[in-house]
Formats: sequence, structure tokens, C-alpha cells
Amino acid sequence: MRQLRGLLPATPVIVHGIPKEAPFSLESIYEAGALAVLHDPVSRPILKAKATFFLEAYANAGARRRTQDALEDARARLESIIGLAEVAAWTLDVQSGSVQADARMLALFGLPAEDAGGAPVDAFFAAIHPDDVPPTRALLAQAIDSGEPYHATFRVRSAGGAWRWVLARGQCERSGAQRLMRGVVVDATMQKQAEERLRASEERYRTLFDAIDSGICVIEMLYDAAGRPNDYRFLEVNRAFARDTGLEDAVGRTMRSLRPEHEQHWFDTFARVAETEEAAHFVNEAAQLDRWYDVYAARVGPPGSRKVVVLSTDITAQRRVDLELRRLNDDLAEQDRRKTEFLATLAHELRNPLAPIRNGLQLLRRAGHDAAAATRVQDIMERQLDHLVHLVDDLLDVARITRGQVELKPAWIELADVLNAAVETSTPLIETNRHRLDVRLPAEPLALYGDATRLTQVVSNLLNNAAKYTPRGGSIVLAAERDGDQALIAVSDNGIGIPADALDDVFTMFTQVSQESQAVPGGLGIGLSLVKSLVELHGGTISAASAGPNLGSVFTVRLPLGAAAPLRPRAADVAAHSAGGLRVLVVDDNRDAAETLAALLAMMGHEAAVANDGHAALRMLAGLRPQVVFLDIGMPGMSGYEVAQAVRRNPDWDGVRLVALTGWGGSADRARTAAAGFDEHLTKPATLVAIESVLGRLPAAASPVERQ
Repeated sequence: MRQLRGLLPATPVIVHGIPKEAPFSLESIYEAGALAVLHDPVSRPILKAKATFFLEAYANAGARRRTQDALEDARARLESIIGLAEVAAWTLDVQSGSVQADARMLALFGLPAEDAGGAPVDAFFAAIHPDDVPPTRALLAQAIDSGEPYHATFRVRSAGGAWRWVLARGQCERSGAQRLMRGVVVDATMQKQAEERLRASEERYRTLFDAIDSGICVIEMLYDAAGRPNDYRFLEVNRAFARDTGLEDAVGRTMRSLRPEHEQHWFDTFARVAETEEAAHFVNEAAQLDRWYDVYAARVGPPGSRKVVVLSTDITAQRRVDLELRRLNDDLAEQDRRKTEFLATLAHELRNPLAPIRNGLQLLRRAGHDAAAATRVQDIMERQLDHLVHLVDDLLDVARITRGQVELKPAWIELADVLNAAVETSTPLIETNRHRLDVRLPAEPLALYGDATRLTQVVSNLLNNAAKYTPRGGSIVLAAERDGDQALIAVSDNGIGIPADALDDVFTMFTQVSQESQAVPGGLGIGLSLVKSLVELHGGTISAASAGPNLGSVFTVRLPLGAAAPLRPRAADVAAHSAGGLRVLVVDDNRDAAETLAALLAMMGHEAAVANDGHAALRMLAGLRPQVVFLDIGMPGMSGYEVAQAVRRNPDWDGVRLVALTGWGGSADRARTAAAGFDEHLTKPATLVAIESVLGRLPAAASPVERQ
């Protein structure tokens, strides 16, 4: 600037490209000879106005030099204008209140050209917006009184009637005896409009920034002394960011200050984005925040910028759902595998008793009148049939428990009675395998409130399990004792044991513990699952323990005890008797089942007839006049329910007793047969004892003729 001023002393020089926050004082530029300084970014209207002004001043410089007084005055005004870097110039005589203004000032305020030599200050205020007059007068008065610079922003009515924003600047000084305020006014309408647009843009940006439902933050990467990324500072965040991360008041703070253990891979990833300008999209876990995020990150600013904008979506719930679905899918696959294995095992287990039954039938045909052979075959067939019934009963029990249809019949019972009944049930299997059974009953009477039949089933299943999985000649211990307010029942053996990784699965449906070195006995894998369900129905727990393969197993059952042992009720002496000489009708679409039941009833001394469908049964009732009807439920054409309802609707058959024959024996099934009019309910296959018991409970029924 000094070199230019030396070469071109009379040429006006305007300096531009100066940042608003310059690292040096503007006075130094003016001292070097600049007439004006324009800050970045340069406004075209301002630049044009300044250039026009200085070009006009330069063109008139010769005339101003010929008049020394005018030159000195112009120079003083010019120096003030240059110092304040504005366009329209004015001078206020503080004492007289007269304002001298240049042509641009007069045009801006809509005053005539003849007022250039002086016009009242009120003439200028008359052009200012009424709302802006009081604060502008106050600022002017304050500047005059204090001697401080005058700064005001207000609206002025243009010649066309529109309002334009202007910036007024001034400074008091003395010129001889006069006190003057010299100043400038800049038309700031475009600047004001630009500011309004910028403000509106900022508001739109902030509104959009906060309205986005995904978390957004702008961060600045921080590095350690070795240049490695070790933290970042939050510069901006939206509301969704705070919601999705749980980081409150994060702006201005660093991630390490909020979560000191935040994983290093986040810093490395964002640093790589800042350094390479390559955006990143990834899914990862923030363990310190206990959340998963879908993240998009990109650098903000020019090369070398350490700022990164991060758009993140909290997918924790979705991730957990995916993991749960994957777990459920694995569980379903495992259940499907177990179901397939179960069906294969079931087919095998059903064939096992069916084979000797079929062979026995063949032997009976060939044995002729050999009574010893027939007795041996009948014993075999009865054992196999019992085994088959046991398998079916277990399956039905599991199905009922799964559907919540098992209803206990609780009563006050003695624990020792349950254990003795279980031992009696399991003794044949234990003796067959030549095991030694050690029974250790509690030293004191222990009262339980439970279903004696089901609890006996629990202990018997555990004893049978121990007998099957213990090599021939093994030892089994059944022990029971009080443990606080619980009864503890333990069944232990020295059998093949259970691997540690299988202990958690032994109570799972269709699970069988298998070991390569051991021959595992057959079974459906539902016994322990059934035991666990029955124990839990009684409010108890069961656990399994084993020291490992070939080291035996221990199954421990805990059941809640009563507060005090109640008086034991006297056992009812119910003598089941069989009423002889009854007329019986057997109705079943399975001809073999109907014929064999009728033959069995005939051997018991009853008169039995057979019908193979519901319609035939109703036709036979009038002529046969039976006292008891054994009625199958699931018959085609006309079900047993429909036959029973038809019988109950006819008053001529009031004395007939109906016994349901069905494969379903749950409480809901019994309730349905009772609602249909049945007197008794038998579950297939019915044993001789069950048939005798039912007939014994039925009072002798009189025929219609006898009733009349």
C-alpha cells in the first residue's frame, strides 16, 4: 500500500478481501494510504457505490484543489468517510442542529438538492420509520453527550414509498469553535435482506435438523500427541441424538468425558472418514451405551477438516427382535428335530409290544388245547399290553399338561404312603434287573397336600428311570426327609450317569441321555419331562445331578409340607362289586373292539349284544331294552354324543345307564360326556378291573315294563 501510494499519490485505493476478524488492525491499512476497506465477502452494491464515489471524487479533485478552503473541508469529510468505510456522508452542527449532506444522503432521505448546504435534523428524522425514531434519537443524543461513536440502524422511506434499511455511523469532533458530528449512512437493505434470508435459512436448517427422527451430530476429531485418534468433541446434536444415545447436554463436551470406556473402533472409523473424505456406512454396537446403531458418517468441510457429520439410527429393538427370531428359529428347528426323533422312537416303541402280542396270537392258534402254553402266552401278552397302555398314558398325560387340562385331586396324604406305593409299582422292574433297592423313609410323619396318584407316578417314574439306566445288579437308593418347610425326596443310583453338558436338557421333552459307550434302553424321552411338570403342578421343584459318565445320578424333588400333620381320614371301604345278569349293549364302529368287549361281558355273566353304528344302536334299544350301554364316542355318521342325546330325549329309555368309551380321559373330556348324558366314562383300552368297577357303581336299572 505504501509503494502504491508513493507511485500514485492522487489515486484512490480501495482494499478488499479482508476477513471480518482480521489478525491485524484496520488502522494500519488506513495509515498506509488506503481510502476504504471492504470485508469478505464483498457486496457488489457496496463495491459499486464506493467505486462510483471515489471515481467521482477523483474526477473532481482538480476543481477541489483550485479552492483551498473547499479542498480542506472535502479532505476532512473524505478522511472521515474513508475511516468509517461508508457511502453517504453527512455533517451535523451540534449547536444549530443543521445537517450538511451529500447528494446520495439527500436522495436516500428524499430531500431536495438545495438542502445540501444545510437542513434541520428533524427533516431527516421525518423520513425515518415512526417506530425507529425514538431509539434513533436516543442513540444520537447519547453519542453527543458522551462523545462516543454514534451507531444506529433504522428504516428510511424511499422516493417510491418503500422502506429501506440503513446503517448510520458518526463521531463528534471540534472544528474551531464549532462542535460537529461527521458521519456516513450506508444503504443496508440488501445486507438486511441477506441477513433475514440467512436467519430464515438457519431457522429452516435448525427446524429440519431437530425434526429428523434419526440422531444427528457434528463432531470434531481429537488426537493424542502421537497423532492417534482418541476422542471427539460434539459441536452440534439434535433432539433425536439425545433420545437415542442417552447423552444429555453433549454439545461442547467430548465422548470420553461422557463415556470413558467408549470403544476405540468408533474413534478409528470416524478419524478415517475425516482423513480420507470417504463416507462410511456400517452397523455396530456401542456397548457402553447398550445399543446398536445403523450409522452413516461423512466429512464436513475442506480437506484437512477434522469435522464429521454422523447420522445414526437406533436399531437396538430391531436387533433384539432379530436375535429373538433367530433363537426362536433355532428352537423350532431343534423341536422339529426332536419331534422327528420322537416319532421314529414312538414307532419303534409301539412295535416292541405289538410284536410279542402278534406272536402270542399265532402261538395260541397253534397251541390248541395246551393250557400251559396258553397261560404263558397270555402272561406275555398282558405284560406287553400293560407296557403299551403305559406308553399311551404317558403321551396323554404330557398332552394334557401341555394344554393345561390336568387337574389335580389334592388331599392330605402321608409322604411314606406315596413312597411305599411307588416302590410297589416299580419293584417288578427293579427285581427284573437284579438291583438292590435301599428305601430310607423319614423318621417322622410328613404330611403333604397333593394328588397321591400323581405323586406316586412321580416317584415311580424316577425309580423306573434309575432301574433302566443302571447296569444289571446295581444299587438304587430312595430317601426322604424334612428340609425346613419342604419334603426332600432323592432317588440316586450308581448307573451310567449324565454328562455335564446334558444336565440342563434331561427334563426337556423327547430328550434321552445317550453315551457312545453305553447301550441306552428304549423309551420316548418324556418320562422326566412329565415328572417335572407334575412336580411343578404341586408347587415343587426337581433337579438332576451327576458326577459324570459311569458315576451315577441323583434326582432330587422338593415339595412343600403342610403346617401341621392333619388327622388322617379313615380309608373308605369301597367294595367294588359286579352286578350280575345285566342286559348290555356294546356300540363301537370297531367290530373287533365291540366283539371282544361283548365276549368279555358274557364271560362275566352278562347278556351282551353288539351294534356297529349309532343308528343301529337306536333301533336295537326298543327290542333289547338294555340296562347298560357301552357307547363309543368317535363313530362316523352319528357320534356317541349324538346317540346319548337321542337316548336322553326319549322318556322310554330313562332307566338306561350310558358308559362312554373314548381314548380321551381329561377332565374336559369327562365334563363333555357328562353334559351329553353319560353316567360313566371309560378310557380305552379299558381293563377288566375298570369295567367291573363301573358296573359296580351303576345301580340296578329297571326295565321300562318293570317301572310301569
